[in-house]
Amino acid sequence: MLRISGIMYRIRSVFRSGFKCVTIAKSNRKESVMGFKLAKYIEPDFTQKKFADAPDAKLMVAPHAKAAPKDFHANSIFPEYFKIDGKWHLARDSRMDAVPVWDGEEIKIIEFRNIKEGDMIVTGRTEDASEGIYVHADCWERESEDVKNTFSFRQSRSRETSFTQDYKDLIELLKYEKANNGYVVWVLGPACSFDVEARRVMGELIAQGYCQALLAGNALATHDLEGAYLGTALGCDIVNQREHFNGHYNHLDTINAINTYESIPAFIEGEGIDSGIIYNCVKHNVPFVLNGSIRDDGPLPEVFEHTYIGQDTIRSHVRKATTVIGMATVLHTIAAGNMTPTYRVLEDGTIRPLYFYMVDTSEFAANKLGDRGSLAAKGIVTNVQDFMRNLSIGLNI
Repeated sequence: MLRISGIMYRIRSVFRSGFKCVTIAKSNRKESVMGFKLAKYIEPDFTQKKFADAPDAKLMVAPHAKAAPKDFHANSIFPEYFKIDGKWHLARDSRMDAVPVWDGEEIKIIEFRNIKEGDMIVTGRTEDASEGIYVHADCWERESEDVKNTFSFRQSRSRETSFTQDYKDLIELLKYEKANNGYVVWVLGPACSFDVEARRVMGELIAQGYCQALLAGNALATHDLEGAYLGTALGCDIVNQREHFNGHYNHLDTINAINTYESIPAFIEGEGIDSGIIYNCVKHNVPFVLNGSIRDDGPLPEVFEHTYIGQDTIRSHVRKATTVIGMATVLHTIAAGNMTPTYRVLEDGTIRPLYFYMVDTSEFAANKLGDRGSLAAKGIVTNVQDFMRNLSIGLNI
């Protein structure tokens, strides 16, 4: 409770990407009151001349399965509108590097491999409504304009960046998502299972409703279950990181035991597993999607060995995502990121931002999604153990 006296207070409001931070300062003492507010979506004004006079988007027939007509339009990560029969239609469920298909009622965004002969595909490569296609990139209301200097320091995200505000924002976002039926998708690399505390925190995030789906590979599940089964990850103790004798067998013994049971849930029940990331997914009915790679050991029974079946399963969760957090895996995070737009259309028609974070010790990895077109992704340069520790403190888990 703040006690207001006759002393003059300074109140400063800072707004960034839907986050609102009110700082109340008295002399040299500051107290912060954090709150979360979704940025408001600003729809285009379709009464404007450029929209009213725009032609309908040109539709052409797909000549073959998996083949689009010449000059096909490829989607971006931003909201895109297409004028069909004089009416502008938003692609409700978008992703980059796919094509818009008109099914007679709405625009659907289809990967090239899922194009069917005869599909009516939008063509045209302008984005300003002149061909009936409008990319709405600047679509979120700002309560105050960010300062933009021609020359300034510390604009990239690196080891020198302070991520204190990012942690505060993310913690408030996770609280908001839990309270408002958000769909938080975590994308995890195997390093998330190498430390006993990181495993515990991730398990608690799942158990306490901060995770609605988990995407990973064979290695994350293998080493997490190895930790619960044998106390190691890749043969090293998950508590003190010391090698175990013949520890290099441990992940293979774990895979072998799981395959003997023929499923991860059966292994968990049969061996009395009671901790970890995958255990909590099974216990709390949180779906996990494991995708194979060319170098996997095993793999585990639940791993998708067919790349595109796995990719379609990933997209089934990304389609519902309101926040995506990738940790310590460039490959899987970019795979998810390439399917993730900057917005989500909710069931009631509300359009809200879709938040994306990438956590990695490498500056290159943490910023890689920007190079791949996912410009809205925010990188945090740190190891997963410290990241999880900060979340555990902020969320009190």
